[in-house]
Amino acid sequence: MKHLRLSALPTPLLGLSSLALCCNASAAFIADSTANLDIRNFYMNRDYRQAGSPETQDEWTQGFVMHAESGFTDTTVGVGLDAHAALGLKLDSARGRSGDNGILPQSADGTPANEFSELGFTGKLKVSKSVLRLGTLYPTLPVLNYNFGRLLPSSYSGGMLTSNEIDGLTVNAGRITQANLRNSSSNDRITYYRGGVESDHFDFAGGSYKLTPQLTTSYYYGELKDIYRQHFVGLVHTLPLSKSASLRTDLRYFRSNDDGIAKMGRFANNNLNGMVSLTLGGHKFSGAYQRISGAGEFPFIGNDPYVVNLSFYNTFAREEEDSWQARYDYDFAALGIPGLTFMTRYVSGDHALVQGREQGTERERDIDLTYTVQSGPLKNVYVQMRNISFRSGNGLTRDVDENRVLVGYKLVVW
Repeated sequence: MKHLRLSALPTPLLGLSSLALCCNASAAFIADSTANLDIRNFYMNRDYRQAGSPETQDEWTQGFVMHAESGFTDTTVGVGLDAHAALGLKLDSARGRSGDNGILPQSADGTPANEFSELGFTGKLKVSKSVLRLGTLYPTLPVLNYNFGRLLPSSYSGGMLTSNEIDGLTVNAGRITQANLRNSSSNDRITYYRGGVESDHFDFAGGSYKLTPQLTTSYYYGELKDIYRQHFVGLVHTLPLSKSASLRTDLRYFRSNDDGIAKMGRFANNNLNGMVSLTLGGHKFSGAYQRISGAGEFPFIGNDPYVVNLSFYNTFAREEEDSWQARYDYDFAALGIPGLTFMTRYVSGDHALVQGREQGTERERDIDLTYTVQSGPLKNVYVQMRNISFRSGNGLTRDVDENRVLVGYKLVVW
């Protein structure tokens, strides 16, 4: 198998895990284990709409993603081991039709790979309600997110401690030293999202606390060595209005500054964004606003910054950019069709700095229709169709029309 990537565990953890499997303490290690296989058939067509842009890009691929998680040994310090394996296959694509889609790896001349694969392991140590993970990580934090928006998921390598010792409080802290992109088989140095600038490591710490069943607050700090450091404060509140109605408020604030030798230059900015959502039965109506102020673009690593106007194609996080969103979701379970959901949104941004002038504009319209089979021999088969239209002004980026079709099956192996 080509392009094999292995995230090795520290030798002591490998030894402990092997020992655990050979003694009576391994009962829970095996009994509490789970394994899931996600089979994904993914097609993506990207049509650039501006003169001078490349021709239409399209790729059809097949992916297999396996996650196996053990339980913990019945010892004072519980020991566990997780395994992650993925395989991506090209069904139809070629040089010139494969570009910046982020689906398949490419050779130097732009030819997409016929296949690529990944293999990673995560060692786990548990004391009380705290777990230390070392190896392959899939974090979902305000300052650090993995991405599964293409064929295979991205991931990180490093260590992460998660603690739930206090009721209602979750604390996370750690360091990542390598990143695996969603269209890559290798673990490489962490790269800033723009400019290809690398860093030795990314440190993070913070947590969330549920003040009441309806109100949760959170704080996180992240630092990409010699590039940026960032503070995050968040608040999420859900107000029940009736048995079938509620009002949800999600407020987020980031303060970002350059760090160390400032490989991406000196900057300091604020990102205030929030969304309010009203749920009425199967309907959900949402409105969002995002404001970037200060010097420089909003910094992040990976593909998914934790901002409310993150869309399928764009982030709306440019220097001095204002953006707003109108969104509508519908769950057809309200009409007796469980598993069928619909979403559409429109996001518009303006005042983005282009060559030092507040003249950049951009807008995106998304449509998403997803159905998951609820019963019968095809139970858990899902079909997702997405249509995207993106337009910009004053030289921000290229205009795009895009279609994505994902057919998948989530299988519980054990």
